[in-house]
Amino acid sequence: MPVPAVSAAIVPDEETTKTLWKNIQNITASNIFSAVLAIVISLVLIKVLTKVLERALGRSKLDVPLQTLLRNLLRGALWSVTVIIVLGCLGIEVTSLVAVLSVVGLAFSLALQNFLSNMAGGMQILASHPFNLGDFVDAGGCSGTVTEIGIFYTKLTTPDNKLVQLPNSTIVSANITNFSTQSTRRVELRVSASYDAPTQQVISLLAKMAADHPLVLADPEPAVHVDQYGDNAIGYVIRVWCANTDYWTVYYDLMDGFKPAFDAADIEMTYPHVNVHMIETKQL
Repeated sequence: MPVPAVSAAIVPDEETTKTLWKNIQNITASNIFSAVLAIVISLVLIKVLTKVLERALGRSKLDVPLQTLLRNLLRGALWSVTVIIVLGCLGIEVTSLVAVLSVVGLAFSLALQNFLSNMAGGMQILASHPFNLGDFVDAGGCSGTVTEIGIFYTKLTTPDNKLVQLPNSTIVSANITNFSTQSTRRVELRVSASYDAPTQQVISLLAKMAADHPLVLADPEPAVHVDQYGDNAIGYVIRVWCANTDYWTVYYDLMDGFKPAFDAADIEMTYPHVNVHMIETKQL
């Protein structure tokens, strides 16, 4: 396993420890003065750079979690540089220390690979905005309403009121379907009728059902067509448009109305069956 080998290299060897201790013993008053001056200058620069970042974030449209992450990353990087500069001013050899910190960083990156992958995915989601809170989406193999977008996980509430936490790395590596971005949505349903029923009669009946529904939009105009000629029935497709929020209402209203409407018009809704023809043979 590569991680234990890296972890073993994190512990400084005896020579490195002796060098650091020798450098600490050789610290002079001049070194201390230089270190204090470096700290003061670094604090001023950190404050200035932080304000510059705050102004840039204020003008941006980035989400609050992403802004917080960027602030923390900048502060961490600036303080790390400050520590290295101060140690250099004190006359402490920082080359070995930087090498040790590099190995530590490598070990952490290997150990927290999934953690960092989820964080990168969260930053990508917050920056690109493929969906927002309240949107109904299909992402990472799960469908639901977005209730929380975090740095590491995104939470969805499914239609049956289950809370699902999806790793952000899973979401960004798969297709994302957002059903809430458009104001309208098309409902497409298929139904079959007997070959004995005239096709124009069936088409007219389905068109009337669409026109009579109060939530179906007149523009775009509903469309009804023959979809296929099957073994036992003719298939029809009906396509209507409605407001995004009315999709399931229109869907189930039409589905519930097909059978009663066909029965009232004396149109048979057939099912798979086999016709057997008996042929009488004459005996010679």
